[in-house]
Amino acid sequence: MKPHYHKVPKKLENSFSLRKDVSANFDTTWHYHPELELHYIKQGEGIRFIGDNISNFSSDEMLLLGENLPHTWKSHDAYLQPQSELAVETTVMHFLPNCLGQEFLSLPESYQLTQLIEKAKNGLLIYGETKWKLLALLEAAYNAVNLERISLFISILNTLAETKEYEPITSSHAFYQSNQLETDRLNQIYTYTLKHYMNNISLSEIASLSCLSVTSFCRYFKMMTNKTYTDFLTEIRVSYACKLLIENKSLTVESVGNETGFNNASNFFRQFKKMVGITPKAYRKKYIVG
Repeated sequence: MKPHYHKVPKKLENSFSLRKDVSANFDTTWHYHPELELHYIKQGEGIRFIGDNISNFSSDEMLLLGENLPHTWKSHDAYLQPQSELAVETTVMHFLPNCLGQEFLSLPESYQLTQLIEKAKNGLLIYGETKWKLLALLEAAYNAVNLERISLFISILNTLAETKEYEPITSSHAFYQSNQLETDRLNQIYTYTLKHYMNNISLSEIASLSCLSVTSFCRYFKMMTNKTYTDFLTEIRVSYACKLLIENKSLTVESVGNETGFNNASNFFRQFKKMVGITPKAYRKKYIVG
């Protein structure tokens, strides 16, 4: 889906921004920005959309997103309830590729930084000792000023550039621009699907929501997302199924399929294996011991 350009707030006197957020839930539209984003989720659960990837997220996750890589996070329903005491806690750093000056980026010693900027265009999931080292550096940088702040920032860049403890998130990257009408339309589709994924959403129903004929909607959605709406809906359902398989052992595998909108067990098994690579039963056995 085509994202909305987002202007990242930043103090004019700072070369990069670093903030901590605590809120009831993520409240962002599908968006992109020219800054790279180092994003740590201290607390929170839901589904994240990054480029062409749809996956669950949970507490203690760290990501590096490249410039103009579309993304958003949506908290699980429990965070959205009126009386909920659940909260999302994040630490977010934004920086432009040349925030330290084009000359710095052109130095022979900075070749790893150029490579990092290129790798980040696919999004990187950071894990292992690297994640803990970056957390300590982010905490120190949050409280630092002046040259110490720059020194810590360079240490963060160096840690990211040298690590091999990461996995790419997307299969491809792309730069998008959109007008407000397209952004609103796609976010309406997106929000409606997340709310009703467990129901039988027909193409005529979702097309009507978009004020398009079924044929026009299918062509429009494929053009914007590089996937069919059916594939998009299936990915969301499988992501929720993964969560239920791990967190709710009292549900049978067949019941998990019913809870997440699949019309029969065989279709659930087939679509799950196609996306995840293993059957739902094997997935549960892999992540649950005892």
